[in-house]
Amino acid sequence: MKAVHFGAGNIGRGFVGLLLHEGGYELVFSDVAAPLVDAINRASQYTVHEVGEGGRDTVVTGFRAINSAEHPEQVVEEIAGANVVTTAVGPTILKFVAPHIVGGLALRDPSSPPLQIMACENAINATDLLRDEIKALAGDAWDALASRAVFANTAVDRIVPGQPEGGGVDVTVEPFFEWAIERPPFGDDPPRIPGAHFVDDLEPYIERKLFTVNTGHAATAYFGAQAGVEGIAQALSDPQLSARVEAALAETSALLEAKHGLDAESLAAYRSTILSRFRNTALPDTVWRVGRQPLRKLSRHERFVGPAAEAAERGLGVDALVDAMGAALAFDDTEDAQSVDLQRMLREQDAATFTASVTGLEPEHPLFPKVEAVVAARQAELGV
Repeated sequence: MKAVHFGAGNIGRGFVGLLLHEGGYELVFSDVAAPLVDAINRASQYTVHEVGEGGRDTVVTGFRAINSAEHPEQVVEEIAGANVVTTAVGPTILKFVAPHIVGGLALRDPSSPPLQIMACENAINATDLLRDEIKALAGDAWDALASRAVFANTAVDRIVPGQPEGGGVDVTVEPFFEWAIERPPFGDDPPRIPGAHFVDDLEPYIERKLFTVNTGHAATAYFGAQAGVEGIAQALSDPQLSARVEAALAETSALLEAKHGLDAESLAAYRSTILSRFRNTALPDTVWRVGRQPLRKLSRHERFVGPAAEAAERGLGVDALVDAMGAALAFDDTEDAQSVDLQRMLREQDAATFTASVTGLEPEHPLFPKVEAVVAARQAELGV
């Protein structure tokens, strides 16, 4: 069995690639970073180090890497003979992955089992986004290629912090992970991925993860940065900062309970588990790494505005989520391009224009005036 994985970075090697290896797949990494590809190909094995309670070391073997920028035809050939294709590249990069998959499907033996495609991204229904890109590229040929692939959405969760210097292609991760995968697309032949679980309805799992892990992680980063704290675990050791994060997650849990019928007690236990993971002092994660790309994180369907908008529409509380958005507006990192753009836009646009352009909310939306108010407050701090 063979799996082609796009994105040979820390998530690719330390999470998705690791579980595929444990499932018995030969691993082919595809990436555009030449030094990383070369380093992987020089290594006969790498180790995934789990740090924190219950952590263990796992050695990964049976892999190679291809530079897809220099040798796209090799990637296409590997896909043509693969069982599984996965990605961990970021949702905006999926359009650059699609051409390789189209080429691989075109070369694939029509009598082979369908290629099992899963995009493992921090986005809702990312595999659907990838499939749409593939269909658009294939055009009139899609009808002939469609039977050669199945597409399943996934929800993935594992904290992989910035890596220590000199670690080579080894990866340090937390012990916890979750990989939920849609069951129906596979019929009676799901991929063999130890530790993954297959579910009939993925949406509650995706939103529980995005609106708890992603919302909580980013909220911790922005509250921490605002308070002058460097580390994620350090930020949550401050009772006041921790209380603000917990309040935001209580609001997202209220939405999940109302929308999906999830059990309140189970959601409380899940929140506790997530916050315990963030408090893992063995993970040297910084507020600056987690908080980067604030404009994306403040966009319409992301971790703050997404749940807050739905909660506001249902008449649920959103004040703590809006508080976190206010902290995000204060995120000022000259090394992060989106942070620089954010601070410039706050100085150049009035509060209503900024709110509409960044969050995608319509002025008549019930959340709009609350967000506009924190935007105006940040602009007052800046003397705008």
